[in-house]
Amino acid sequence: MRVAVMSDIHGFSLALDVVAGDIAEQGPLDVVVVAGDLCLVGPDPAGVLDRLAAQPWQVLQGNTDRDLVLAAQGEFEDSEFDYTLSQIGAAGVEDLAALPFAVRFTPPGGRSPQDDLLVCHANPHDLEQKLTPEMSDAETRAILGDTNAAAIAFGHHHVAYTRRLGDTLLVDVSAVGNPKDGDLRCKYALLAWSPGAGWSAEIRRLPYPLAATAAQMRASGMPNPNKALRKLERASYGSAR
Repeated sequence: MRVAVMSDIHGFSLALDVVAGDIAEQGPLDVVVVAGDLCLVGPDPAGVLDRLAAQPWQVLQGNTDRDLVLAAQGEFEDSEFDYTLSQIGAAGVEDLAALPFAVRFTPPGGRSPQDDLLVCHANPHDLEQKLTPEMSDAETRAILGDTNAAAIAFGHHHVAYTRRLGDTLLVDVSAVGNPKDGDLRCKYALLAWSPGAGWSAEIRRLPYPLAATAAQMRASGMPNPNKALRKLERASYGSAR
């Protein structure tokens, strides 16, 4: 069984095109999963939703997808959401609200749940707490709780890594649209099941379409495109001036 997992597109449709093109070359794949945070931040949130709707992929909800729904419902006011909401409209908000939290796959001949691949946005229990590579085993287990799976793939932290924790393989697939590990390349993961060996993971790193994305940002009407571009180029959690 082979599964592609991407996350955190964040409205960068041209970066999504790069990843989609690479996925098409890696086949055959059993399934492709998009682990949330689809729209907020980048210049083309509607374009991202249109592209995803045209694919037979499984799409999950991320924290910013949930927050866009809450903002549209008037749960809070934050100008950060205005541009994205204006672009995706009521239909886009409805699509985000309907997204599931997580998905599981049991490989052929495998046992559930102990051989499963679990895909979620941040962690198996909520959309907020990060699983970072710096965490100790005890800290990581405290977030995972009683989750039973052979592999867990997720995004949210935008930093690619793989890690073994006991019998479980953890895979942070990083971000399609705005990675934060100092490496401005589009990233996603390919996970493969082999009977007897279990799950393995490869992080795919692809050239970012920076020039085209910069032009798209400046032409989009999004607020502060130059500041957003500098933040994208930095590819880290440092502030952009």
